[in-house]
Amino acid sequence: MAAPEFFESSPWIAGGVERQPALAGAKNADVVIIGGGFTGLSTALKLREEGVDVAILERDHCGFGASGRNAGHLTPTIGKDFPTLVKYVGKDRAVEYARFADRAVHYTEAMIAKLGVDCEYVPTGNIITGLHPRHRKPLADGAELAAKLGVKVAFLDEAEVRRRGLPSHVRFGVHELAGGHLHPGKYVLALRQAALDAGVRIYEDSAVTRIEDAASPIVVHTDKGSVTAEKLVLATNAYTPTTLGRMRSKVFPVRVTLFRTAPLTEAQWNRVGWQGREPLYTAHEAMENYRSQADGRISGGSKWVQYGYGSTLTTGHLPEVFADWRRLFARRFPELPDVPIESFWGGWIGLTLDFLPLHGANARGTVFHGLGYNGHGIAQATYAGPMLADQVLGRPNAEVDLFRRRLFPLPPEPLRWLVLKGITSMLDRIDNRVDADLARGTV
Repeated sequence: MAAPEFFESSPWIAGGVERQPALAGAKNADVVIIGGGFTGLSTALKLREEGVDVAILERDHCGFGASGRNAGHLTPTIGKDFPTLVKYVGKDRAVEYARFADRAVHYTEAMIAKLGVDCEYVPTGNIITGLHPRHRKPLADGAELAAKLGVKVAFLDEAEVRRRGLPSHVRFGVHELAGGHLHPGKYVLALRQAALDAGVRIYEDSAVTRIEDAASPIVVHTDKGSVTAEKLVLATNAYTPTTLGRMRSKVFPVRVTLFRTAPLTEAQWNRVGWQGREPLYTAHEAMENYRSQADGRISGGSKWVQYGYGSTLTTGHLPEVFADWRRLFARRFPELPDVPIESFWGGWIGLTLDFLPLHGANARGTVFHGLGYNGHGIAQATYAGPMLADQVLGRPNAEVDLFRRRLFPLPPEPLRWLVLKGITSMLDRIDNRVDADLARGTV
């Protein structure tokens, strides 16, 4: 059997992108946006609707980061989980966040319809799956509380799971009714094309080397040019601490690994069941995700994450993690011993200590940011577009106000590395006990 292929970016954009020219010389714009992913492109589109002259600076090509690498789940998940969110912010605030997350999903669905792009979107919702008896009470209690508070979820007991024909490793679960799954590469490239069609100037292969923002106007430099503008939007998510040297105390990048299998035959799909093809992610502390693709494959990932000392962007070629995934996939899908994992890739997600996104501006109201989506960026980064556009234009936005909160700063290194390593090790121990029980067949 051939060794799995490794993609430095992802197979979603494996065909490449006909790049826009790099920035050269001195340019002017009303607004300069750093970052050409969901956040930057959605913001640019919204500003162009208002007649604003926008320039995007992208260090590689639009969609090269998390927007073009992610697992493809369009989900209303926000925070670590709903019960934890209630514990830390209270019921009323938690419901507000959950409703925000629903609105983000619906805004993204409307964007897909507006673009008229076939990004393979299927509005199935997503299912948080319980694999072990210890998962049952948190899922059932969380679903009951969420439903009472008007959040659109439904608990699936064992009988309902079997009725739906979900994969055999699923015992019970919680169905998030909003959202579904899509092809992230096709979606982000459609946003890119829409931005170009709207007159947004996109400069690719244009890494930012210096930002002058102590006074107006702002000047953003690359190695071959500069853009002068009155307003600046930081839309670089997990890359922000490393590539721009900013937001180091508020957001940190972690590397996640993803995979896809060879295409399944009809007979192989029949062995699995999974007739509704609802995307799945497990109730582990460090979750696993799985979904079907339009071409008949199964893709998935997460679970094992890496944090690089000093918030560096860690390597993605991790043979030991790839081997772990092959073993785990065989356990989760014992019906498919003849289906190999064909390729691996990965990328960095921006995490925050409270698992909530960050939105805000500097004191002078000239530099704005939207980032820290904690793995839920398809919806929340797309919805950041109107949130950031309103801030740039000086308009009130209730969604931005919702995320104004007191933030505890991340400690400096080496304490940061020790704290994060301690947290991930603790969560791994919890998950390892669950997985050991499942492997022994004792539950």
